[in-house]
Amino acid sequence: MSAAEIRPATEADLPSVTAIYEHAVRFGTATFELVPPDLSEMTRRFRALTDGGFPYFIAVLDGRVVGYAYAAAYRPRPAYRFTVENSIYLDPSIHRRGVGLQLLQRLISECEARGYRQMIAVIGDSANAGSIGVHLKTGFTLIGTHPSVGLKFGRWLDTVMMQRALGAGATTVPSEDPGRR
Repeated sequence: MSAAEIRPATEADLPSVTAIYEHAVRFGTATFELVPPDLSEMTRRFRALTDGGFPYFIAVLDGRVVGYAYAAAYRPRPAYRFTVENSIYLDPSIHRRGVGLQLLQRLISECEARGYRQMIAVIGDSANAGSIGVHLKTGFTLIGTHPSVGLKFGRWLDTVMMQRALGAGATTVPSEDPGRR
């Protein structure tokens, strides 16, 4: 396992984040996006998340950004305000070295500290054993599979839904809304 530095992302990191995501869009099935967004769009997305109080982290190994992870609103309706959806993307050179696990652990910890109660993972492609495995290692359970809901690279792809309680989960009703703390 590689010990990466995990830290909050800044706008200065976004060219590296954009390159990692571009590779995922062009060659992978973790995202169902078909056209890679440019730096200005990735900057807009980053600002929307961080201005909304959601955590966004990068992993640095040997001085290079090799991955990133963030939490976002699971759904826009207010009753979902205690539930976040996570996203993790890695440079292809770093797969299977523990960096995804480090990112997810930090993201879970930060979301708990901010008062969120549930985390959802929507994993593109049911064949993505690495992502499914790292989520299982961090306490996620399989909720279900949506078969053949995406079409990419000329083939139908499933999405795998996983969920994990954060903090007290559903055992108590929170006294305040989640967010920046």
